[in-house]
Amino acid sequence: MIDTFLPKTALFAFAGVAVVALVAGVTDASPQQGVNDAPQSARDAAPIDLEGYWVSLVNEDWRHRMFAAQRGDYDLVRLNAEGRRMADAWAVEATPTGVDCLMTYGAAGIMRLPGRLNIHWGDDNRLQVDLDAGTQTREFFFGESGAPGGQSTRQGYSVAVWETSGGAGRGGVSMSDIPLSGHLKVVTTNLSAGFLLKNGIPYSNDAVMTEFFVPIAEPDGSQYVLVQTFVQDPTYLTQTFVRTLTFKKESDGRNWNPTPCTEY
Repeated sequence: MIDTFLPKTALFAFAGVAVVALVAGVTDASPQQGVNDAPQSARDAAPIDLEGYWVSLVNEDWRHRMFAAQRGDYDLVRLNAEGRRMADAWAVEATPTGVDCLMTYGAAGIMRLPGRLNIHWGDDNRLQVDLDAGTQTREFFFGESGAPGGQSTRQGYSVAVWETSGGAGRGGVSMSDIPLSGHLKVVTTNLSAGFLLKNGIPYSNDAVMTEFFVPIAEPDGSQYVLVQTFVQDPTYLTQTFVRTLTFKKESDGRNWNPTPCTEY
């Protein structure tokens, strides 16, 4: 069962993140270089701990996240003429078996699907995010300057950097007004085309996604992470697609249940 509430502390932090981010905008998708040149691994340098199992709290866009909206229902997204044409042409019954499902499970769409994350270190400079939805895996690489050449992929190539409060990262988004001990910034490129929403709202292989993982702790000991997401796509979007997702930490993995990609 996916919870559907937003904690008070998380709501305050979300408002701060959203206002600062929306005012600043995302104008440069290049990942930030680490500010600390010391030969320390990303794992050792981490200002926050994101490891563990997290369950999504569906507190915005409920009908689009829990169900597939009708064709042409794209009021949430600022599409250009080509984007609207693609969205209007979408139909599950006309899509080859498995393709529609896979399109929704790409990096720019999968985090909004209701489900769970298992975040853990793959090695000292690679943070791994396993998603039970579609049995997908995202990898965040620290100390990298950009995506390698080669074919684009469903999950793309993600470059990560730790940022602490009081600093402004490249990408035009500043977190300096938010009283936090630190957060994780991730820039994902090299994406293959997919869907932002289940009803065929497209993003292209030119899309770039910037995310901020912001931890929140409640007085009762509950832990949350807000994932502020910005998707830019010159092919289909007229404005950056901005959303904030909320995940609550679970005590263990007893509810972890990876499921294969299935049609809607």
